[in-house]
Amino acid sequence: MLNVTAYAAASPTADILPTTIERRDVGPDDVLIEIKYAGICHSDIHTVRGDWGAQTYPLTVGHEIAGVVAEVGSAVTKWAVGTSVGVGCMVNSCRECANCRAGLEQYCEGGNVGTYGSIDRDGTVTQGGYSTHIVVDQDFVLRIPEAIDLAVAAPLLCAGITTYSPLRHWNAAPGRKVAVVGMGGLGHMAVKLAHALGAEVTVLSQTLSKEADGRAFGATRYFATSDPATFSELTNEFDLIINTVSAEIDMRAYLSLLRLDGVLVNVGAPPEPLPVPVFALFTNRRSFAGSSIGGIAETQEMLDFCAEHGVVPETELIAADQITEAWLRVLKSDVRYRFVIDVATMV
Repeated sequence: MLNVTAYAAASPTADILPTTIERRDVGPDDVLIEIKYAGICHSDIHTVRGDWGAQTYPLTVGHEIAGVVAEVGSAVTKWAVGTSVGVGCMVNSCRECANCRAGLEQYCEGGNVGTYGSIDRDGTVTQGGYSTHIVVDQDFVLRIPEAIDLAVAAPLLCAGITTYSPLRHWNAAPGRKVAVVGMGGLGHMAVKLAHALGAEVTVLSQTLSKEADGRAFGATRYFATSDPATFSELTNEFDLIINTVSAEIDMRAYLSLLRLDGVLVNVGAPPEPLPVPVFALFTNRRSFAGSSIGGIAETQEMLDFCAEHGVVPETELIAADQITEAWLRVLKSDVRYRFVIDVATMV
C-alpha cells in the first residue's frame, strides 16, 4: 500500500483537515497519478454532509483531478510516465453490461465505482482527489490536451462533462435555442459549451448580477428569474433547458418555457424531490429528463472539443488550508466560478 498526504472529513459536520490515506499498490493495469490540481464541486459537500446518503468516514472527496502520470503497471499500454492526465467522477465499472459496452459506463447497470465514497474492486472505500496521488485503472484515465493548462483543467472532469453530455445528447447546435438555469460552476460551463456548439444561449439566473459574465461567456440574452415577467416573456421559447441548480425550482413555470418537443434536463442534484406537474408536460409534448456525467469516450471528446475551441472554466486557485473556507463560500454562492486546490500546498 502507498501512504499519501490528503485532506479528509472525519464526520458529516467536521472540517476538511490534513491526514494520510492509503492507496493500493500499482497493479498491472493501474496508473499512479501525481495530482497537481483538484477542483471543488458542490457534490463534494453534499456527499460529506450526508445529503445523498450515509457515508463511511474518514472520507477524502474530490472528483475533478488533473495531474501527471508518475508510474504505470506492467500491462499498461495507454499511458506513459510524464503524460498530463485527468480523472473524473468514476474510476471503474463492470465493463460487461449493455451500457458499459456502449461506452456509457456512467450508467453501468451494476453501478459505476465513484472516485470517492464507493466500494472499490478490492472492497475498500474509494478516496478522492483532495490528495497528492491516486491509483486508477488505465481505462478510466483521461488525456488532458496540451492546449489546456493543468491549473484550469480539473473542473472539466465534472462540471465540463456534466453539461457537455446533455448538450450533445439533446443536440445543442446552430438553430437551436438553449437556456441555462443558474450561473455557478456548472452553469457557466453550460453557457460556454452551448455557445461553442453553435446554439443561441439564454441565461436564467435569480438576479442580473452576473449578466456581464454571462454575455462574455457567449449568452445573447440574460433574464432574472426573480422577475415574474421573465416567464411570461419567454413562454414556448426554448428547445432545451439545462437546469444546473441544486435547489427546488417552480417546475411548472420552467416547463412553460419549452416549445414543441422541448426538453428540461436536470444536472443539478437537489437533496429533495422535484414535483413535476404532468399537465405541464402534455402541453407542447414537453419532456423532463435527467443526465449524469459522460462515459470515458465522451469525456475525452469533451476535453478535445474544449482544447479546439478554447473553452476552459473560470477558476480561483486556493491552497489546501483554505478548503474549509472555500466550502463555506460555495454554500453562499461566493465563487466565480470554480475553486481549484493547488495540491502542491498539501506537501
